[in-house]
Amino acid sequence: MILLDNFLFTKLLDFWHFTGFYNFDYTNLIMILVGLFFIYLAIKHDFEPMLLVPIGFGILIGNIPFQPGNEIGIYEEGSVLNILYQGVRNGWYPPLIFLGIGAMTDFSALLANPKLMLVGAAAQFGIFGAYMIALFLGFMPDQAGAIAIIGGADGPTAIFLSSKLAPNLMGAIAVSAYSYMALVPVIQPPIMRLLTTEKERKMRMKPARKVSQLEKIIFPIFGLLLTCFVVPSAIPLLGMLFFGNLLRESGVTKRLAHTASNAMTDIVTTVGASTQASQFLTKETIFIFFLGFCAFVIATCSGVLFVKLFNLILPKSKKLNPLIGNAGVSAVPMAARISNDQGLKADPSNYLLMHAMGPNVAGVIGSAVAAGVLLGFLG
Repeated sequence: MILLDNFLFTKLLDFWHFTGFYNFDYTNLIMILVGLFFIYLAIKHDFEPMLLVPIGFGILIGNIPFQPGNEIGIYEEGSVLNILYQGVRNGWYPPLIFLGIGAMTDFSALLANPKLMLVGAAAQFGIFGAYMIALFLGFMPDQAGAIAIIGGADGPTAIFLSSKLAPNLMGAIAVSAYSYMALVPVIQPPIMRLLTTEKERKMRMKPARKVSQLEKIIFPIFGLLLTCFVVPSAIPLLGMLFFGNLLRESGVTKRLAHTASNAMTDIVTTVGASTQASQFLTKETIFIFFLGFCAFVIATCSGVLFVKLFNLILPKSKKLNPLIGNAGVSAVPMAARISNDQGLKADPSNYLLMHAMGPNVAGVIGSAVAAGVLLGFLG
């Protein structure tokens, strides 16, 4: 009987050592609270729920404490989560996401007014501004490049570039990029109001011309050849983006376009499980979130200020409302919606959404090109 009691006590003690309660650390609590906060923002305030719900729940999964050595954690070789994480770590998922983005994106607003491409390009100054700040803070050039891409407000691009340049920082960079994408409605409006006058916010833009179907079909082919001949290192992203768009616009591959833009994109979005507290809560993570914020602010400011500067040389009939400058970051379509919302607050009959979609989709291309440039120089 004594032997049986000792056996049961030993097994219960072993079981206790395997529980999350025994292996619990305050860092796990911090990350769990972060995950719950993301879920709250998504459900309560509708901040990019397609991003924040999976990321927030992924953070919960990645921060349940456990005893190492049982092939459970995302960083333990052979575990199921580790196998799934290979798609993030090796940069497999971002091109698939870009395929879906291309399949769901209408480039008509950009084709109708090609000069809006310049607005999307101007917003990429956030990337290169953050790169300089990261170097000043002591990051290595390849790490600085991976961090700076957060300024493009493009989660898949951030994952792709960090997987090549700074794999050890990828979790923090990816979550920072997706977080700022979701927080566009909080960060951008005050900056837009600060940099524009009421008269500028009320500015009306000339209605866009109608774009032909032939133009929509030619654009992804021409866009692929032009951008990838200049920046071949961006082929995995831009190639899939333009391929997805051709699936959409050709009219003969509707089933492929529907699959790419819906089920497949949703499946490969989650990155939150990579935020295991032991790997995530570091001094570098704090700096990364700070630099991400700086990049986002610089990108927003440069987009708005570029439009104001551009208007100095544009004829009166072709002037642009500076509010669309914020949409140069590639948070599609949230950034364009913010442009429209701020325009409507200034003038309830002034709709800017379709105009803002031009620089918004240009920002997607611009951030991928910027990633290709950084990879070409630093890879």
